[in-house]
Amino acid sequence: MRLTIQKRVAADILKTGKHNIRFDPQRLEEVKEAITKADVKGLIGDKAIFAKPIKGISKGRARKIKAQKRKGRQRGLGSRKGKATARLVGKKAWMNKIRIQRGLLKTLREKNIIEVNVYRKLYLKAKGGFFRSKRHIKLYIEEANLIKKK
Repeated sequence: MRLTIQKRVAADILKTGKHNIRFDPQRLEEVKEAITKADVKGLIGDKAIFAKPIKGISKGRARKIKAQKRKGRQRGLGSRKGKATARLVGKKAWMNKIRIQRGLLKTLREKNIIEVNVYRKLYLKAKGGFFRSKRHIKLYIEEANLIKKK
């Protein structure tokens, strides 16, 4: 029993592909007799011809990944796209670094661990980008013996 014409007409009416059209197995004779578009529409109304339900894409996995990212997971080297400067702008990185370094120098000066003239020299070195980090300043102070003698 060839029902290709009915399938094509039903697909046109239901605005779906021919492969998504299904016929009720008990009412195949009725479907075979349907020739016109109006006949097919009537059978669609009677549920003798119907379209297969559309399969969606589950968002479950995406939600799970999003929840993990909120916790700070899945942000390792393999997950990164773009340069480091794209993820954290160079100016922001500099601001973070210099604020930490200046904060350390300020506390050292206030606690009288270093003298004011040493503070000035170190401050200007930090401004010039000499120090890589807070730890680097501490190492430099120890190596150069810049700690105030009591």
